[in-house]
Amino acid sequence: MADEVRTTQCCVVGGGPAGMMLGLLLARAGVEVTVLEKHADFLRDFRGDTIHPSTLELMHELGWLDELLALPHQKAPVLRFQRGAHDVVVGDFSHLPTRARYIAFMPQWDLLDFLARKAAAYPGFHLRRCAEVTDVLREEGCVVGVQARTPEGSLEVRASLVVAADGRTSVVRQRAGLEVEVLGAPMDVLWFRATRKPGDPEDPMGRFEQGQVFILINRGDSWQCGRVIAKGSFDALREAGLASFREDFARLAPFLADRTHELATWNDVKLLTVRVDRLRTWYQAGLLCIGDAAHAMSPVGGVGINLAVQDAVAAANILAGPLLARHVTPMDLRRVQERREWPTRVTQRAQVFIQNRLLGPALRSPAASTALPLPLWLVQHVPFLRRIPARLVGMGVRPEHVRTPAASPRG
Repeated sequence: MADEVRTTQCCVVGGGPAGMMLGLLLARAGVEVTVLEKHADFLRDFRGDTIHPSTLELMHELGWLDELLALPHQKAPVLRFQRGAHDVVVGDFSHLPTRARYIAFMPQWDLLDFLARKAAAYPGFHLRRCAEVTDVLREEGCVVGVQARTPEGSLEVRASLVVAADGRTSVVRQRAGLEVEVLGAPMDVLWFRATRKPGDPEDPMGRFEQGQVFILINRGDSWQCGRVIAKGSFDALREAGLASFREDFARLAPFLADRTHELATWNDVKLLTVRVDRLRTWYQAGLLCIGDAAHAMSPVGGVGINLAVQDAVAAANILAGPLLARHVTPMDLRRVQERREWPTRVTQRAQVFIQNRLLGPALRSPAASTALPLPLWLVQHVPFLRRIPARLVGMGVRPEHVRTPAASPRG
């Protein structure tokens, strides 16, 4: 027997962007929902911090955009990268049909804290921290809840619906035995920080140079730096030594050469193992997977958070009614997958194309030509074409809109 047993209408596993957005929208619609988050807080470094125009538009629809943007953030109205002597703007968000025509770079913990505060205003919302889910509960072939570890002991949460939003290493989808289709990725990413000083550039940028791909994101008082490496090559970089890594850093970002000493040890460098996969079926009776638990995304375009949020909105739109009626069927869950699977497939196909045609060759061939591929040459010389990648990155293939009703908050 568990030390504690709770009953709720919907149990959401994972307090990331997908889980918190779904919990918020369901509670706002009057559904009793419990979100289980295994950590004590949201403070994780080098998580995806890009809030795209599609997500900002959802905040506008909820009436919270100005309040969200009062939090510290940086705006990126264009996406650009350098290849050799070429400085190419590949996306211009200024023409999008949204209130916020830029990407907002905001620490993910600030976004999650914001969503948690908003959700807490509704009496049906419960956020349980330090609750690590270890297994699913089944009765007669149907998922009826989850088991979790907490500092106080074992916890059992029973629910009409369990939603797995616990990321690319989802325990729930593993324990449920859902089949994963692996698409693969030729690279991993190393993240680290450097101090940002007056006179530094403003816009985020990427750089292709001598078989290396480098990313810089303006975080106000610091740069979030990413070095894309061939998959599995981190051990070789470590063997070459930190001094060699610093030299590459200085060569790829010359204006940061006086700050390479800030990389004191390899502990200052965090490895993101890139995975691109998706479930063949996102659901079972009593269980639905969304976000990275349903489809792990490449970091290309920084669209993972926003695709996960779109999943959450679609799931809330489709499932709020059945949850309120206390009758969620596999057909209801299938509707969520049918709504979101096509945008996922199109986005992943584009990411895999970029990985295999641009990033992979750049990492494998240090002496590769710095001439621009034809599509990038066209984007550079025909500014109108910059609207296409901006639309795909900023809005996504099928942007969602809030359709759930709004129940009264506390008080």
